[in-house]
Amino acid sequence: MQAGSATYSKKTVIGLSGGTFDPIHFGHLRMAQELAENLHLSAVRFIPAAQPPHKSAPEVSAAHRAAMVRLGIAGNSLFSCDERELYREGASYTIDTLLSLRDELGTDISLVLLIGSDAFTKFDTWHRWQEIIKLCHIALVQRPMVGKQEPLSEPLQNFLQSHYTENAEDLHSMPAGFVTMQTVTALDISSTAIRSNLKEQHSARYLLPDSILEYICTYQLYTK
Repeated sequence: MQAGSATYSKKTVIGLSGGTFDPIHFGHLRMAQELAENLHLSAVRFIPAAQPPHKSAPEVSAAHRAAMVRLGIAGNSLFSCDERELYREGASYTIDTLLSLRDELGTDISLVLLIGSDAFTKFDTWHRWQEIIKLCHIALVQRPMVGKQEPLSEPLQNFLQSHYTENAEDLHSMPAGFVTMQTVTALDISSTAIRSNLKEQHSARYLLPDSILEYICTYQLYTK
């Protein structure tokens, strides 16, 4: 079904894009924009992680990363920066963030967790992973820079089969419980490559907004 052909309800549906954003770049922003349109999202919240459980510690502080997110989303009324993980002690577990959001927003609003399909191959290692689908939907996105992905474990295959839908309108019919797959414009940009460019004193222009580059320069981030 084409997204534009459906009649969507006026129900609030919020996309959740989490990550270290070290730094945020056009790949993150364009993906969120396209998913907002394809899934008819009411808004997208960017949620910087303070201490990501499955990654090494970010190179710059949470305050700097959140500031760069705010600069990157400026002027887009669909986007906002949600800093709740930065004020929580310990690892930034997705389940805790979702529980906090449900306490704030209630149980009727649809939440859609935006996840790269490469990250989903490890989804069954996430803290209390089987409870996550009870609190939100999941939209899987193919990352352009990822080659052949690891096969899904049997528990994940069963999980995907149990919750999968190709009908984006299903995400509006219930507050949680579905997994869908989406394709977006392939922008082969990564935060790792941007950091490498900056450390080698190469230009990162056109990989992320100029306002963020100016911020990085002002605070001398990602230097050797």
